[in-house]
Amino acid sequence: MINTDTKLGIQIKPLYDFESGTWTYLLLDIKSKQAVLIDPVIENLDRDLQLIETMEYKLVATIETHMHADHITAAGELRDKSGCDSYVPHLSGASCATHFLKENDTISIGELNLKVLHTPGHTPCSISLVLNEMYVFTGDTLFVRGCGRTDFQGGSADSLYHSITKKLFSLPDDTIVFPGHDYKGFVSSTIGEEKHWNPRIANRTLEDFKSIMDNLNLPEPKKIHEAVPANRKCGKMI
Repeated sequence: MINTDTKLGIQIKPLYDFESGTWTYLLLDIKSKQAVLIDPVIENLDRDLQLIETMEYKLVATIETHMHADHITAAGELRDKSGCDSYVPHLSGASCATHFLKENDTISIGELNLKVLHTPGHTPCSISLVLNEMYVFTGDTLFVRGCGRTDFQGGSADSLYHSITKKLFSLPDDTIVFPGHDYKGFVSSTIGEEKHWNPRIANRTLEDFKSIMDNLNLPEPKKIHEAVPANRKCGKMI
């Protein structure tokens, strides 16, 4: 599946990791033949590099939306193999990246113009990325009909509620949402849809939301003890 915006001259290709339910996003600037990967997964390193090379693009950047607990990033290996830059949130605790992203920072690569929103709650460092004022990559902050958990890694239901209702829901209703995870077969949504139909947050008070999040009773991510330390080193445990 590939989303082509012929007016802007960009493409968005969602790539899925079946083990962790992670969406990695390949962003392509058609004219310059430059590529960006959001939240790459180490097990899919060869798949993603081969795809980019086959399409005759050059990988110039990887971006992490937060410190992941369920998979190890491919950022460090991709930087070694392609010479690309790596971007992480500045509160992530990772010292290995090329750039550290804060609220309202921008990344411009050809016609790909990304603006950073600091959207804490799932983790204190979580960010969302608004592309060309039309698309938003929400990481683990907002899912299609769901949201990220808040019960570990410094998570906060109060912060997540504010991040979604005050920041993400302030974007135009037709903004297309690309989530960091999906476990139900959804690829994308819109801000307007999630405002109306997201069962955790739509028309919920903060107290409603906190009660829902406090009673999810989810199991601990299988890779949390290896993934978080590895991701603070851009996926390279040496």
